[in-house]
Amino acid sequence: MGEPGREEYRIQSFDVESQQLLKTALKDPGAVDLEKVANVIVDHSLQDCVFSKEAGRMCYAIIQVNNMPMMALVNPVYDCLFRLAQPDSLSKEEEVDCLVLQLHRVGEQLEKMNRQRMDELFVLIRDGFLLPTGLSSLAQLLLLEIIEFRAAGWKTTPAAHKYYYSEVSD
Repeated sequence: MGEPGREEYRIQSFDVESQQLLKTALKDPGAVDLEKVANVIVDHSLQDCVFSKEAGRMCYAIIQVNNMPMMALVNPVYDCLFRLAQPDSLSKEEEVDCLVLQLHRVGEQLEKMNRQRMDELFVLIRDGFLLPTGLSSLAQLLLLEIIEFRAAGWKTTPAAHKYYYSEVSD
């Protein structure tokens, strides 16, 4: 997001009508139908695997503007997270990193709005961790960390922090 033009590049891959809808949503979410925006983002992300890792970030950016309620985005955000939790995505470190980052950001709020879908998502994450087919060590570490993060009530315990982040602080 900090890179100049990066947001425009993502939006330019949409048709003109969708581009306008997304630009408006990013500037003034109250002026558009957020469910329509979410559906446009999800549909595009499901067609373009590369875009799917950015979809969660776009939705997060939209809900942060004017503290808009996230309700209209709950299921589309879950759809994107489910896509990132599929075996083909879990084999790519950058997609696992995106999945874990988004869960750190909005996981607790998503779970409050739909616990059943979060449980289903974590079944996929757990299976991806336990049945590794080509998972890198980093991907396994990230998946284990997010499993423990949720189990601890969406908080990092001191012991978990020391275990997962000791290399960073050294």
